Amino acid sequence: MIDIEDRLTLDERSTVDFILGLRKRWSDAVYPTLAAEFAETGAPADSPEQVGQVMHGLPSYPWFSHLERVQQKMLWRAAGDAVVRRRDDLVGDLDAAPADGVGTLTLDPELELPTWYTDYDIHVQPGSFFSDDLSAYVYEFGARIVMLRDNDGYKFHSLFAQTTLPDFPDATRVLDVGCGFGKSTRPLVAKYPTAEVIGVDLAAPGLRLAHAEAESLGLPISYAQAEGSRTGLADASCDVVTGTMVLHEMPSEAIVATLREGARLLKPGGELHFLEFMLTGDAFRDATIIEHAERNNEPYFRALFATDAVAACEEAGLVDVRWRPFDERSLGVQPDGWGERPEWHFPWAVLSARRAV
Repeated sequence: MIDIEDRLTLDERSTVDFILGLRKRWSDAVYPTLAAEFAETGAPADSPEQVGQVMHGLPSYPWFSHLERVQQKMLWRAAGDAVVRRRDDLVGDLDAAPADGVGTLTLDPELELPTWYTDYDIHVQPGSFFSDDLSAYVYEFGARIVMLRDNDGYKFHSLFAQTTLPDFPDATRVLDVGCGFGKSTRPLVAKYPTAEVIGVDLAAPGLRLAHAEAESLGLPISYAQAEGSRTGLADASCDVVTGTMVLHEMPSEAIVATLREGARLLKPGGELHFLEFMLTGDAFRDATIIEHAERNNEPYFRALFATDAVAACEEAGLVDVRWRPFDERSLGVQPDGWGERPEWHFPWAVLSARRAV
């Protein structure tokens, strides 16, 4: 498979490096400046809403707000240009992947995508992730910069698999909901070598890319186009149901439906784990997390915070339901919290539950 990074011109690489540097300085320089300005006001910080009223009047706030939105737009412009210039070669890679190799790809041309999924350019990506085959390449390329180049080689998703998911040496089936271009699915093959690994997603372009890359690596993964709340799999057929960064892209009713589907699919003793975001309890930090939803075109970000996912899992018959903070740098699940971090960062958290035996 072609790696666009290996083919960047000097100008393209310089552009990408500039955007990456801008994103880092927004996180580790502009955000701490904004936090210090707020602290100097002495204003109470009892809730994110209360913080927001003061924060919006601070000198560095326009820089913080504007740079978050602008660098995201710059990111997609650079990624889109790099992908389009290599259109023929990239589409050729997709077309060359066998429909049935070591793994499988099943697309559903009759699937009607929900309007909550198609109505927005999520992450400010023009055309979003489902519009055409090149959109999957654009998203894959852009995701590297979003993660500050710290997820190259899928370190982040491997960390999630290694530190969060249960050791089931005899697992027969593992499901990854909202698998995108496969970055979260591939580590599951190494974690569960005895299992059928399945990735489902709404976006056909992402699934085509996921399948092509899995085939090039010789990974036996079954990819299928389906909604996470209606997978079509049999009751009690999965040892593990997982998903990364997918629930916050759904309205509340879809979140609950997806969790119910996960509960239906679990075998007795099986486990559900979703890597997501959760508010930290620090009102200032949480105010900037909440506003990220608007600046990054993630209209359902707040829906996740407002949804009682623990109650939804319990009502679906699951036990031991809990949220746990997750440190993406190297530590994984952190039951005692996120710790002190001066830079802006996503408050990763894992929703975990189990089907009683």
